[in-house]
Amino acid sequence: MAELEIRTAQGEHGENPLVIPASLTMSILAVLAAVATLFGHRAHTEELLMQAQATDQWAYYQAKNIRLHEMQGMVDLLSVVTTQDKEKTELMREKYKKEVERYSSDKDSISEKAKEQEHERDLLRARADRFDAGEGILEIALVICSLTLLTDKKLFWYAAMIIGVVGIAAAFAGFLHH
Repeated sequence: MAELEIRTAQGEHGENPLVIPASLTMSILAVLAAVATLFGHRAHTEELLMQAQATDQWAYYQAKNIRLHEMQGMVDLLSVVTTQDKEKTELMREKYKKEVERYSSDKDSISEKAKEQEHERDLLRARADRFDAGEGILEIALVICSLTLLTDKKLFWYAAMIIGVVGIAAAFAGFLHH
C-alpha cells in the first residue's frame, strides 16, 4: 500500500511566508467584494422600482392632461354653439370650467411628485454606481493580491491592501450619498 504524506500548513508553505497572510487578505477582499456587490444589486433594484413609480406618475399626469383638454374643448364648444336651453347650457359650461380648474391644479401636483421620484431615482443610481465602483476596485485588489502567491513579492500584497482600502472607501461612499 502506498504511504501518504501529510503536510501541515506551515510545512507545506514553508518556502513562502506570504502564503497565509496573502490568502487571508484575499479572503477578506473576496467577502468585501461580495458585500459591495450585494448592496450594488439592491441599489439598482430600488432604482428600477423608483423609475417604474415615476413612469406611472407621468402616465397619471398624461391622463389628467388628456381629461383637461377634453374639458377645455367642451367649454369652448358650449361657448360657440347655440342651444335651445341657454340656462342649462350655461350650467354645463360652468361645470366643465370647474373641472378644467380641478384638472389643471391636479396636474401640477402630479408633475411635482413625478419629478421628485425621478430625483430619488437619480440618487439611487449614483449610490449604485458607487457600490459598483467599490466592487470593481476590490476585485482588482483581489487579483493583485493573488500575484503575491505567484511571485513571492510583498509589493503585490501591499499594493493589494492599498487598492482594497480604496475599494472599501468607494463602496462606503454609496452609504454616504443622499
